[in-house]
Amino acid sequence: MAFEYKDTPGDTEWFVHDRFGMFIHWGVYAAAGRHEWVRMYEKMTDEQYQKYFDHFDPDLYDPTQWAKLAKQAGMKYFVITSKHHDGCCLWDTQLTDWKVTNTPAGRDLLAPMVEAFRNEGLKVGFYHSLLDWHHPDYPATSRHPQGDDEEFIKAAQSRDGSKYVEYLHGCVRELMTNFGKIDIMWFDGGEHPAEVWRSEELIAMIRELQPGIVINDRAQVPQDITTPEQVQPAEPFRDEDGKLLVWEACQTFSGSWGYYRDQLDWKTPEMIVRMLIDGVSKGGNMLFNVGPTGRGEIEPRAVERLQAVGEWMRLHGRSIYGCGPSEFTPPADGRFTQNAAGDRLYLHMFSWPFKHIYCPGLGERVTYAQLLNDGSEIQIVPPERVSRRLPEGDKETLVLEIPVQKPPVAVPVIEMFLG
Repeated sequence: MAFEYKDTPGDTEWFVHDRFGMFIHWGVYAAAGRHEWVRMYEKMTDEQYQKYFDHFDPDLYDPTQWAKLAKQAGMKYFVITSKHHDGCCLWDTQLTDWKVTNTPAGRDLLAPMVEAFRNEGLKVGFYHSLLDWHHPDYPATSRHPQGDDEEFIKAAQSRDGSKYVEYLHGCVRELMTNFGKIDIMWFDGGEHPAEVWRSEELIAMIRELQPGIVINDRAQVPQDITTPEQVQPAEPFRDEDGKLLVWEACQTFSGSWGYYRDQLDWKTPEMIVRMLIDGVSKGGNMLFNVGPTGRGEIEPRAVERLQAVGEWMRLHGRSIYGCGPSEFTPPADGRFTQNAAGDRLYLHMFSWPFKHIYCPGLGERVTYAQLLNDGSEIQIVPPERVSRRLPEGDKETLVLEIPVQKPPVAVPVIEMFLG
């Protein structure tokens, strides 16, 4: 029953199989330690923001450790902020001096990261901000840190936005040319229409340089993937003909994308697992973010959670990879995923009921069932044998007899073999 997705310009076959990726927001804003939008939130000028550029020294940066953690968590691809809204480039671009090679870091931080993640078998993606708070020709708008400064706005009226767009295209050309095969291009910050960015031209260049690349929808031109942010959709995305649309929810531990030292409302590993399951059950991926510190490490509370997610994925990965939505209706507090062949159905239970689970419409479809964490049988009970004190059940309803104790995993999964 291969899932019927709408055709895309890029190669999304691997993408809808792999389902789980790591997002990385990292740049000189990590030195502030209070959100990647710190310049905007605190209305900083170029001069005020300069101190983070001058003190960004990630001496503990080891991209191999990052890549191994992503792999351990069960992630299959990563997307790194090559340039965020502050405009500072993470690689040794030839188009600006506002780049990490001119900070105390003194080196290209992007190239070794790409190499490390490739070496661990992960696919490579670049995030790139369309807007730029630092470039001298970027038009000043309400989304600029000084957007409410009348003197600044007046002085900025002479800016030549076309020069910035040329710079933008040049940066993207470098990214598509200098780092080998790139699997994902992830734009953001599209506050202007596609005509301003010359998005059609930009995308054509990317596809010429990187055939098959997956491109998101944030250059204001629909491409391969739809990207809801910090939200879980209620149902699958479909086109007017009912075909599935490829989508990916990007999520954070705590609401901040960049490193935020004092933010404490972090998601638990169980919540992260549930979000991943929920997305796959609706035909989507999850791109889950880490914000490394100013010294170049992924902080312990992120490591701990990703390792816990990875342990769940080690046992239950086959209910995620290569799976998607099912036509069957799950029981209360459950989510179904189904493999592409259509012969295995996975029931993820967000709460653990007492003794029996009832699955309408599956009464004669399931030949065998087992807990996925340990491969132990879950017995199928004929409806008339559930209890003599209950009305005889519907023969179209599958009844599973489960242990009283919830299995010792964040979200138990019952694997059902369909006949």
